[in-house]
Amino acid sequence: MKFNKLYLLLLFCFLYMPIVVLISLSFNKSGLPTAWGGFSFEWYVKLFQNEKIFKALTNTLIVATVSTLIASTIGTLLAIGIELKKVRNNIIEGTVFIPMIIPDIVMAISLLSFFTLIQFTLGLHSIIISHVVFNIAFVCAVVRTRFNHFDHSIIEASYDLGGKNIVTFIKITLPIIFPGVLAGSLLAFTLSVDEFIIAFFTAGAGSSSTTLPMLIYSMIRFGVTPEINALSTFIILFSFIILFTSLRLNKESVIS
Repeated sequence: MKFNKLYLLLLFCFLYMPIVVLISLSFNKSGLPTAWGGFSFEWYVKLFQNEKIFKALTNTLIVATVSTLIASTIGTLLAIGIELKKVRNNIIEGTVFIPMIIPDIVMAISLLSFFTLIQFTLGLHSIIISHVVFNIAFVCAVVRTRFNHFDHSIIEASYDLGGKNIVTFIKITLPIIFPGVLAGSLLAFTLSVDEFIIAFFTAGAGSSSTTLPMLIYSMIRFGVTPEINALSTFIILFSFIILFTSLRLNKESVIS
């Protein structure tokens, strides 16, 4: 038992110690990673005064919000369609979830090749489309989990009472699976905010389509500064909150 606890402690230290160090250095007044100069919010003040970061943040939120709305709609309908039709074909199942397991670099190259082939102009819109492609699978997986954990006889009762497909979906099916839809949407939003490789390949030239992860990458090429540590701290906390909320909603939807 003691060995198991020690193992877990070492595992958590290995996983989260770099994050703890990064957050600590964001409050380091000296700005040096090797010398502590005192506690300070100086780098957070400079962060909020950086116009490039706010421009990139705006682009990131636009991409994440729009792609999440589209992916949530398509992913939810896809999940309902698969479950109602009782699709259990391994080929179809595998095709739906390929974007979840395929390496990001392969996805990025394939999307860029496709956009080039059809002569599609790159920008924020191409990043949104790209994020929708891989987010649909995640939303579908989460919604299907919720869809499998409620009494489907409720839907059949609605049909027996004369409820049409649209009425049944809006008044019965959607409210029941909504916690799963919301959980899938939050997960998709988090993945879109954090995603870098696909956005980097499909953004095109110019700063007008630069997202936050892309800006961070361009900044660390000249060295990691406390300002980047402060920005990374915000992203880490935001991702943890959204992901925790998503998991919580998904767990509650399964239990109910």
